[in-house]
Amino acid sequence: MEHELSTLIIRKAWEGYDASRTIRSIEDISANVSTNQVFRITFEDDDIIIAKLSSFGHYDYFKEDHRIIQSLSNNLLYPFENFLARSLLKNNRVYMYRYRHGKTDAWVVFYNPTRIMERMPRRLEESHIRKLAQQAAKFHKACSRASKILPKSSKTMRKDINSLLEQIQKDESAFGTRSQVDMLKYHCDLYLKGRAKYAANTFETIPVFIDWNIGNFSVTNKQEFYSRWDYDWFRMSNRIMDFYFFSRVASDVGDRTVFSYYITTLTEDRFILFLQEYHKLNPLTANEVYFMKEAYRFFILNYVIKDGKHFFHEQYAKKLQQEAYDIYLPSVDRDFDAKIILDALKIKY
Repeated sequence: MEHELSTLIIRKAWEGYDASRTIRSIEDISANVSTNQVFRITFEDDDIIIAKLSSFGHYDYFKEDHRIIQSLSNNLLYPFENFLARSLLKNNRVYMYRYRHGKTDAWVVFYNPTRIMERMPRRLEESHIRKLAQQAAKFHKACSRASKILPKSSKTMRKDINSLLEQIQKDESAFGTRSQVDMLKYHCDLYLKGRAKYAANTFETIPVFIDWNIGNFSVTNKQEFYSRWDYDWFRMSNRIMDFYFFSRVASDVGDRTVFSYYITTLTEDRFILFLQEYHKLNPLTANEVYFMKEAYRFFILNYVIKDGKHFFHEQYAKKLQQEAYDIYLPSVDRDFDAKIILDALKIKY
């Protein structure tokens, strides 16, 4: 979105929130990977807040997600009570502003600035991997406890896959060649079958943030979770949805500026170490381990293929979608062996 339009929308959004305070400057601090934009707003009195501007997806989902996250941030107990960045409230509800004019449909949410302590290194040492696994296990437990009282979510993985199938049916040409379209239909069908086979509907539904890139959270000097501020892929789902990104963070390659989404990180020794540490604190079941493959398949189908062109900037979207057809989807059933993980965790199957 053009900078002038973005700042206009943000100024209008702030007027709707508190017109008595004057904005001095609006600075774009976006990571420039996704189409979402993040801005630092400085007021005349030097106070600062963060604004997120989005036009991706559905406004109703965005609103629903932020209300769930706000409820979660209020109900997480120590040591995660201040982990999540909080949205600004008006009349006790998360304040959101929707701008609709011509072809533009965009929405804004404001956050208190997040305090950032330390970032984990781009390539983790074994001690970091162990610590990350322990923190992930504890955080999932905390989310599980809080999830009982969170607002309901209308997004489901099944709905997303069915939505992709409907889009394909409506306009096959938007999804590439005949063989690529057939590949997508085949993998959607495999996902739905795998979901039934591994009884994914019996997995507990908790808040998951999916994208655990190093740049999305900070830690204390003891490598414990301190703050998290990126909610682009938040959803209520099963905890296995978080594991692919944990595997990427733990991988030997480490965090990269130019990225790809290979499945092989799920069975790397370094991720096995992560899972062993996690499993000690928050045990996994055989079906959950088998489902890791399906969670990865869903990630490629939903976030790379279905939403990629809306979410990622064009150059990333094209690269990742081409790789999805050439590499990612063909690798799902070929390159993931759940037995490697089951044996390492001593889970019977």
